[in-house]
Amino acid sequence: MVLDNLSTHTAAALYQTFPPAEARRLAAKLEFHYTPKHASWLNMAELELAVLARQCLGRRLPTLGAVAGEVAAWEQRRNLAEIGVTWRFTTADARTKLARLYPKLS
Repeated sequence: MVLDNLSTHTAAALYQTFPPAEARRLAAKLEFHYTPKHASWLNMAELELAVLARQCLGRRLPTLGAVAGEVAAWEQRRNLAEIGVTWRFTTADARTKLARLYPKLS
């Protein structure tokens, strides 16, 4: 289970929702993974899903099989072109925009 750090949960949440035996059974099947607090691969995944929706899924497709075929073809083209994320927010930009978060050195 992948969890973001915005609303972090633990196995204890299962015990609040389910009877103890069921919560224990579910907790034994789960492995918790937390995303990094500052910028993450999750941002890249969200960006890629937005591109997928815009470039590939912006129209009606008649069947689930058609969706799977379109997504596979789109993914193959993206991978062959080796398209990555171009970050435009540089470290210098961060230091300027987020100066209040950086310690003041004397």
